[in-house]
Amino acid sequence: MLHATGNPAYLDVTISPGVLRLLRPWRPAYEREGRLISVGRAAVIGGGIIGLAVARELLERRPNSEVVVFEKEDRVATHQTGRNSGVVHAGLYYTPGGLKARLCRRGVGLLREFAHAHGVAYQECGKVVVAKNEVELARLKNIHERAVANGVPGIRLIGPDELSELEPAAAGVAALHSPTTAIADFAGVAEALAGVISSHGGEVRLSTEVTGIVEGAASSSSTRGAVRVTARQRGAADGPATTEHFDQVITCAGTQSDRLARGSGDDAFPKIVPFYGDYFMLAKQKAAQVNGLIYPVPDPKYPFLGVHITRRYDGEVMLGPNAFLALGRERYGRFGLKTRDVWDVVRSPGFWKFASHNIPAAVRETRTAMSKRVFVEEAKQYMPGITLDEVTRGHRGIRAQAMNADGSLVDDFVITGSARVVHVRNAPSPAATSALAIAEHIVAEALGEERSG
Repeated sequence: MLHATGNPAYLDVTISPGVLRLLRPWRPAYEREGRLISVGRAAVIGGGIIGLAVARELLERRPNSEVVVFEKEDRVATHQTGRNSGVVHAGLYYTPGGLKARLCRRGVGLLREFAHAHGVAYQECGKVVVAKNEVELARLKNIHERAVANGVPGIRLIGPDELSELEPAAAGVAALHSPTTAIADFAGVAEALAGVISSHGGEVRLSTEVTGIVEGAASSSSTRGAVRVTARQRGAADGPATTEHFDQVITCAGTQSDRLARGSGDDAFPKIVPFYGDYFMLAKQKAAQVNGLIYPVPDPKYPFLGVHITRRYDGEVMLGPNAFLALGRERYGRFGLKTRDVWDVVRSPGFWKFASHNIPAAVRETRTAMSKRVFVEEAKQYMPGITLDEVTRGHRGIRAQAMNADGSLVDDFVITGSARVVHVRNAPSPAATSALAIAEHIVAEALGEERSG
């Protein structure tokens, strides 16, 4: 299993003897008896940006195949894809030469090209990572070295005077400037992908929840149709379950990824632990003072980045997110809980180990979760002029955080399964940025082909 600790800028990644084979660079992952996987019918579970990108890639590589996307909600991009910050990451933080860095850099180019071709909002607004003191400046130089090694265009260290020119409202002793970091309408990208799938003969089935995946259940003596998928219609009166057979199934189920995987016989871990992130919105007059993205230097003692300042593709400016344990995997309201989801967390020894090792982070995040004033004070470290009356509550997102049995967070891609059933168990940031490249990787591996690009 792949393990990672710390935040994205300071990952310590090790791979045990039970390495997830799909993570090996661009090589067929499974025993295939010297042949490529035959795909007449393929199912993709999940209508977020990764699932839709995978379905599109399948149709491009197997244009005569039948591809069905199952999405349990009544529209695509309902959860993580439609509730994130909208940032297109340039690849500053990731280990040079690693899978995360490679997929990010390729993904940026593919996403930019796709967005422009389909009229989806995409703006290179730029980003500054701001150091408040000399300790953070040393970390900032380390990030700069990684960014240069990853081939991030135009990346450079700047002083306070140039920081003031780029972001007059920001404050710091130095900054790292990434001029090509962008913002995009990821929900719009997902909708465009769904349109491409439909126009190429695929099908996106909304309000259809997959409840079971069984491998080795062919509809005949042939190996074709060797995976049985059971699904039901969701609605006011949930319909009866129906069963279909597919040659290939790829699950991209976000906050439900571990449950689908376990239900088809995969390992229990990593387990999804949901963390919510709140956003606050700046008043228009104050938002006009922000030109791009203003980020903190990651602190290795915290597992999450902390509050930052983000311009959106629609001109709004957000503060956030924080990161606090959610009382439901898909519960976005401020009150109430989903008993099953909470029970899944509290009965896991790994969660309590994680909590005991991250008490300073828990204190910080609890304060921002309980107090708007504290939340704004966090943002004021980088944009001092913000006042409470210039901030209103925005939306909430939920992060599908994968956690190992020992309580360590998994902060790299985790892909498991067999030749016929592939599970995307973890797809952390920059997954939206990298979605089209991730799809290339997953589909090439699943089909036993070489990747493109």
